[in-house]
Amino acid sequence: MDRGVSIIQATIAPAAHGWRLDRALADAVPTLSRERLKVLINSGAVSQGSALARDPAKKAAAGDIFAVAIPAPAPAHNEAQDIPLVVPFEDEHLLVVDKPAGLVVHPAAGNLDGTLVNALLHHCGGSLSGIGGVARPGIVHRIDKDTSGLLVVAKTDRAHEGLAKQFAVHSIDRRYLAIVGGRPAPEGTVDAPLARSPSNRKKMAIVQSGKRAVTFYRSLRNFRDAAMVECRLETGRTHQVRVHMASIGHALLGDQTYGRDKGATKALLDTLSFRRQALHATRLGFIHPVTRQPMAFDSAMPADMQELFSALVV
Repeated sequence: MDRGVSIIQATIAPAAHGWRLDRALADAVPTLSRERLKVLINSGAVSQGSALARDPAKKAAAGDIFAVAIPAPAPAHNEAQDIPLVVPFEDEHLLVVDKPAGLVVHPAAGNLDGTLVNALLHHCGGSLSGIGGVARPGIVHRIDKDTSGLLVVAKTDRAHEGLAKQFAVHSIDRRYLAIVGGRPAPEGTVDAPLARSPSNRKKMAIVQSGKRAVTFYRSLRNFRDAAMVECRLETGRTHQVRVHMASIGHALLGDQTYGRDKGATKALLDTLSFRRQALHATRLGFIHPVTRQPMAFDSAMPADMQELFSALVV
């Protein structure tokens, strides 16, 4: 076996019985997207025993075991850029980054550079896990461009796989601070599946056929027309906090996609030039995938959210 190739063993879950192979493997290996797995299957990088699995549409069976060969990452076409990073923790396996609002996590159409990945390539000198592919080296999870706060990045494939497993079983402690409109109940749970909106593919929506998504929230401070809440994630779906809080009538302040600020609240946001959703990933806790030590990190509200909070208190 090529030394640059890493092998991931994937077992098809009972719930994935009868699914297309690419979909079932994406469920079993959350570090790999369905599209990337489709490419790997077509290229002969997926095998079952001694036989190659070359048909992404083949029906998978519960309990089937596949070997997925991940080729060594090609030299990244992303440019290393000297973008300042706040790094609360780093060792040879991983690092924790406190991302500012406005920084995109990985390159995509419209944001081909100036991203966290570009900053990481400079900071780490190329020492990043290749499982995420050339475009997303080291990226285990992400937070939205206009959300600030903590995320963990893998420097080795071993760390990437170990962290991904913790995300898959929902054992990561992720908490967000959000400033929302209105006054929600003192605490509650939103358990509503999420998927791409059928009417607008750029948005997420509550869709019964979507992936299960669970958010626990509790109010920390009430203002006249708003509240500060802590949201704890059991799952981590795209835009989860934003969609879930909007669904119960308490959209995040400044959220131009899922909310509609009005009246005095809109005037305040305009006065402060607050142009993003008021959301900050304030806590991140996990078991170190190599040392097995419990890790927990906290991040204070950034200056713009603190300014908004102070203005609401008055």
